Amino acid sequence: MKTLLRRILWRLVAGLGVLWGAATLTFVVINVTGGDPALAILGGAEAVPTPAVLARVRQDYHLDKPLYQQYLIYVAKLARGDLGESYRLRIPVARAIAQQLGSTVELGLWAGSTAVFVSVLLAIFTARRARWLRSASSGTELVASSIPGFVLGITFLLLFSFQLHWLPASGQHGWKTMVLPILTLAIPLIAVLTQVLRHQLDEILEQPFITTARARGMSETGVRFRHALRHALIPLVTLSGFIFASLFGGAVITETLFARQGVGRLMVDATSNKDVPLVLGITMLAAAIYVVVNLAVDVINTFIDPRVKTA
Repeated sequence: MKTLLRRILWRLVAGLGVLWGAATLTFVVINVTGGDPALAILGGAEAVPTPAVLARVRQDYHLDKPLYQQYLIYVAKLARGDLGESYRLRIPVARAIAQQLGSTVELGLWAGSTAVFVSVLLAIFTARRARWLRSASSGTELVASSIPGFVLGITFLLLFSFQLHWLPASGQHGWKTMVLPILTLAIPLIAVLTQVLRHQLDEILEQPFITTARARGMSETGVRFRHALRHALIPLVTLSGFIFASLFGGAVITETLFARQGVGRLMVDATSNKDVPLVLGITMLAAAIYVVVNLAVDVINTFIDPRVKTA
């Protein structure tokens, strides 16, 4: 128990470092790119404010101070849990994110669940099978994992929406509007997870306890599902951080491409409008979830993988 608590403590310390690094890097990138945040606050490039108004806005938002002072002010507010107020939306950043988070979480859960379910089935039914089946599966996975998300999404739109008219090209309500975004997010994940799980199953299906199970008369399906799969799922837990990162990064493209509301599209709009507080708030949310997911994975692995305890 002491070892576990020590691991959790070190993970938390490392997590604080990740949060600080994410906030710092995003702050620097946003502030060194072109554009005037004061103009963004006043309405964007279309605004034609007087010099006096611009000066007042810069003073109110501390934009007249050197960049390092703006950074210190931001870090101090962040330490108090204050993410600031969106320049364009004129509401607290936390509220702006909360309003869009549900849609992104729903899409991510469906895409992630689909990816895990399909990859498990594909890995089970192709591991240690005929060479032609494994080669066909590996080739398909390689192609699917190599296709950029926006190319995959555009292909689905052209085929299923504009040519066949089976599914809507955009929308927020109804299960049909979810199909193409889910597939766009899930297919690259399915390809990667299937490769990892099949490789693990190939090794496990050669172990002595598998031979023993077969000798007792257990069917091949039972051996794969009841014995081999349980041991092969350990890498899937370890890859949870990768799954989250893929889903969140893919949501930025998918929500924009299919005109869906969500944190990903909010991030794109905030970046294009130079809405610094909102960009930083979304970045901090992603980093915080990533830290929590990795901490949970580390704790779960301690219980399901004896090798972690030994280490």
